[in-house]
Amino acid sequence: MELDYTPSELMAVAGARELQDREVVAVGLGLPVVASFLAKQTHAPNMTILFELGVIDPEPVDCGVGLADPRVWHRATVLSSFVDILGAILHKGLVDVGFLGGLETDPYGNLNTTLLGDPRATFRHMVGSGGANDIASCARRTIIIMRHEARKLKPAISFVTSPGYLAGGDSRERAGLHGGPSRVITDKAIFGFHPETRQMTVLSIHPGNTLDDVLGTMGFAPAVLQHVPYTQPPTREQVRLIREVIDPQGMYMG
Repeated sequence: MELDYTPSELMAVAGARELQDREVVAVGLGLPVVASFLAKQTHAPNMTILFELGVIDPEPVDCGVGLADPRVWHRATVLSSFVDILGAILHKGLVDVGFLGGLETDPYGNLNTTLLGDPRATFRHMVGSGGANDIASCARRTIIIMRHEARKLKPAISFVTSPGYLAGGDSRERAGLHGGPSRVITDKAIFGFHPETRQMTVLSIHPGNTLDDVLGTMGFAPAVLQHVPYTQPPTREQVRLIREVIDPQGMYMG
């Protein structure tokens, strides 16, 4: 019998698989929280989780209503401040992975969480940067996780909140930034970035989708490998941990 799982659960599991033991991970709100705690409870027990507001390695009693909810800080190793996380750790180059969600991204992994529309005309303000710009600018690599829609995967985004590879090629390096996006995980596929052009590239397609499903719901054409595999489905234990331990209220998984 096939395992029953949702697209969101597959996204979280795919994100968890990108994290390695003993890495330091700066975690943004939403699915990155679920993916990071899943990694820590399975294959990466010695991974360090950072929340930008000053929390390190908590053991949440539940997912709360956001990262500022004290229920998420339970038994944290450190309760400190933005200055310590962003300044004393992130800006010193000590963060291995930045794990972010977003409203829009483009072929080079530039990320928008600031506004939708035309900033010179009609637009709507959204949540903004928080620590996302710092994380995308300073982490050794960045993982982006978001829904797969043409209005989110765009040839040009409304506002660059968090830099990816800017205009492609070596433009990020020329801007004085290290690291950069390594993966974009959606509910249809997983993308990487070409090592020279820095253009988004399809690495795997989630079961139940076709390449046409992936490409037909994007606002731009990514690079495509000659043979694109299917994404490995979640295991029964991974699904159980998400549903029963990490997010039993469905706060992030819906």
